[in-house]
Amino acid sequence: MKVQPRARRAGLKGLVPAADGAPRLGVAVTEAPEDGRANRAVCAAIAAALGVAPSAVAVAQGAAAREKLLRVSGDPAALAARLQSAVSGA
Repeated sequence: MKVQPRARRAGLKGLVPAADGAPRLGVAVTEAPEDGRANRAVCAAIAAALGVAPSAVAVAQGAAAREKLLRVSGDPAALAARLQSAVSGA
């Protein structure tokens, strides 16, 4: 996932190219990357898009980087379907 902190508009941006050229899910948040505020905003945005509780989403890798790996608790098949519909609607 590629995060854009301090964006004018928050939300999912669909698939965007990462540093290695591979597509990643883009997420824009309005919060600054200070004291974990942007990380919490990213987790909340993904939780809302997937229809899960905010506590079900956590940063697994990349807490201080723009490219992050998130861990989401729940049924993988259902989450994949929700993510696909959220990305196609972005």
